[in-house]
Amino acid sequence: MSRTDPVPPAPPPPAHSPAHEHTHAPGHSHAHAHGPAAPVSAHLRKVIAAVLIPFALAVATGLVVLWPGGAPPHQHSGVGLDQQTRAGRVVGVQRADCAALGAQPAAPPQGQGQPAPVQGPCEKTTVEVASGPDQGRTFDEIVQPGASRHYSVGQKVVLAYAPKAPPNLRYSVMDVDRKLPMGVLAGVFALAVVVIGRLRGVFALVALVLSFGLLTLFILPAILQGSDPLLVAVIGGSAIMLMALYLCHGLNARTSVAVLGTLGSLLVIGLLGSLFIGWAHLTGDTDDQTGLVHTLYPHIEIRGLLLAGIIIGSLGVLDDVTVTQTSAVWELKEADPSASWRKLYGSGMRIGRDHIASVVNTLVMAYAGASLPLLLLFSIADSGVSTVANSELVAEEIVRTLIGSIGLVLSVPVTTALAALVVSADRHTVSTGRRPGARGRARARGGHRRRAG
Repeated sequence: MSRTDPVPPAPPPPAHSPAHEHTHAPGHSHAHAHGPAAPVSAHLRKVIAAVLIPFALAVATGLVVLWPGGAPPHQHSGVGLDQQTRAGRVVGVQRADCAALGAQPAAPPQGQGQPAPVQGPCEKTTVEVASGPDQGRTFDEIVQPGASRHYSVGQKVVLAYAPKAPPNLRYSVMDVDRKLPMGVLAGVFALAVVVIGRLRGVFALVALVLSFGLLTLFILPAILQGSDPLLVAVIGGSAIMLMALYLCHGLNARTSVAVLGTLGSLLVIGLLGSLFIGWAHLTGDTDDQTGLVHTLYPHIEIRGLLLAGIIIGSLGVLDDVTVTQTSAVWELKEADPSASWRKLYGSGMRIGRDHIASVVNTLVMAYAGASLPLLLLFSIADSGVSTVANSELVAEEIVRTLIGSIGLVLSVPVTTALAALVVSADRHTVSTGRRPGARGRARARGGHRRRAG
């Protein structure tokens, strides 16, 4: 050692210290425990790339070929949600007797006689048109006591505009304007994601924006243009998956294994969906919105739209499961580099079973919550469970839930097995990503001899 050396070299580790040998053994260091997972060997990267690059190219080709260039031109029918809209603002609310305001009683249910007279005071709401050529014009809306929505002065509303109607009937209140509270809630969500997730959270928000953009710019317009809904959903969903996973979790082998697991599960969901939607004779035409879409665009295959919805709806939960399982197996290997494929798979499956139990219950409760008003109607009608389940409205949700859950359950063993195979087949140096040379192998053999002695 020269006189200018600031720090003397460290003494060699004691031969009897296994912990120290584990820390400095070839291919192992403390650094990997606090940073990203070490890359796999070049050979495995080539194998994974040989599978995923052609798939990514096929998805990109599908996007180019099926890109719609915008939604088709359409003349508003004025039915349901297919109406022209204008912005409005409530400028006055006056309470008065319903008879004096000319309020008509609501029609009674079929077969229940004459309508009952209106009870209680009504509200005469004056609304001002806030956009369009009639900006500044006002009209009145009568709100009856039993109405579910009442208005206050200054409240912003959305107006339905019927240009062919008589002048006094061209405007009506369609809904309230919720842009401000929804915008504030979205801002709180984004802030929470960035504060807690930091850079990873920023990437997640970017992926969310790109996914929403792909949904609105490709998937929906392509279906409206007449492309097969199932094909559009597969291509669009695959593109969303590739963007979201690689952007949020990095371009590495661990993310690629999650992509492969997700793809396998989506394939199962597509096959099961095609089989059971046809076997159960589900049409997909179960609500007013779907019926309106079919009326306006008769060329859209509604059954294919149902299957496309199942695939896209399952995608987000599948991403969560496959990424979690892959990360778990990677961390298990980092904690125990000598673990065999069988041990990694068994440990990963124990984690996956807990994940399955919680996520499947989440799926079922989510669908049940979305269909709660429908379930209440069946409860009021005192219908049996078999009658309720057999109706297409409920059967569609049951099929959707069960198919998504089957794909979710199968994604756990598939992804866990893929991840365990990849990390077990890899023999590169964990800390550097390189295979040990002759000196490293000799040093490793020497270390084993010291431990044996």
